[in-house]
Amino acid sequence: MMFRSLPLVVLLAIVCCHAEEVQSKSKVCANVFCGAGRECAVTEKGEPSCLCIEQCKPHKRSVCGSNAKTYRNHCELHRDACLTGLKIQVAHDGHCKEKKMDKTAASPVVCYVADRNELRSRVIQWLKAEVVPDGWFAKGSNFSDILHKYFKNYDNGDSEMDSAELLKFIQHNETAIEVKTYVDEENNRLLRSLCVDALIELSDENADWKLSFNEFLNCLRPDYNPPEKKCALEDESYEDGAETQVDCNRCVCACGNWVCTAMTCDEKTPALDELDAGQEMTEEEWTRRVAELNKHQETVEKMKTSTKEA
Repeated sequence: MMFRSLPLVVLLAIVCCHAEEVQSKSKVCANVFCGAGRECAVTEKGEPSCLCIEQCKPHKRSVCGSNAKTYRNHCELHRDACLTGLKIQVAHDGHCKEKKMDKTAASPVVCYVADRNELRSRVIQWLKAEVVPDGWFAKGSNFSDILHKYFKNYDNGDSEMDSAELLKFIQHNETAIEVKTYVDEENNRLLRSLCVDALIELSDENADWKLSFNEFLNCLRPDYNPPEKKCALEDESYEDGAETQVDCNRCVCACGNWVCTAMTCDEKTPALDELDAGQEMTEEEWTRRVAELNKHQETVEKMKTSTKEA
C-alpha cells in the first residue's frame, strides 16, 4: 500500500515545487515592466530580467509589420522585433498587401564591416611578407618602411593619399582585391571601391577623405583594432547589417552609415518620416533624406562622446 502511494507523493511534490516557482516569479516580477515582445524571468540569483517572449498565445489576429511581413498576431510581431533587434511597428491590421515585383526595394551594394576588415587583413598579410629582418651584412626593412615606400609610389605629390590612389595601391597585389561577395563582377568592383572609402574613413582624423602617411600607417597597422560603429535612427542604435525602409527604398547599416537605394517611387508607401499627402520625392529631396539619416547619426555619436567626456 505504501509503494502504491509513492507516485502520488512524487506528483504532489512536483506540483508544490512548481507552485512555489510560479509564486516566486510573480513576487520578483511584480513591479517589472518589460515592454512589448518581452517577459520577466527570474535569474539564478533571484533577480528579475526582461527576455524575449518564448512563446505567444496561438490566437489569430493577423497584422502587417512595417517590414512588410505578415504576423499571426501582435505578440508575434513584437517577439520578432525583440529577437532580431530591429524596430518593427504595426503598419495595419490584416495581411500585408503584395507589392509589384518591379517596385520591390532591392538591397544597395554596400561594404559591411566584415568586407572592410577582410580587405584590410589581406593587405596587411602581403605587406608583412615584404618585411625583411636586419641581417649581419645589410639593414633590413620593417613594416613602417614598406608602407612609406608604397605611400611615396602612389602619392601624386601632395603628401596625401585619396581613395583613387589607395585603390591603385591595393590593386598592386591581386590577392588583396579577391574580396568577392556578389555574383556580378561589376558589383564586386564597386564593393572594393566602397571598402577603400571605408578604410579611409577608418583613420581619417581630419575628415578630409585623404590619408596622411601617419593616418595611412595607422589604418594598416597590424595591432590596430578598428572600432565598431553603429547606425543611429530615432534615438536608437543599430548593428552593422540592420535594415530599414524609406518609401520604396531599402536602407542598410554599413560601417556606421545608412546606405540606401535610390528608386523612384510612383506611389506613397509607409516611410520613416511621413510626407505630405500626394507629394512625390524629387532627386534633391531623396539626397536630403539620406543626408538627414547620416546627420542624425553624427549628432548621436557626438552626444555619446560628450557624455563619456563629462
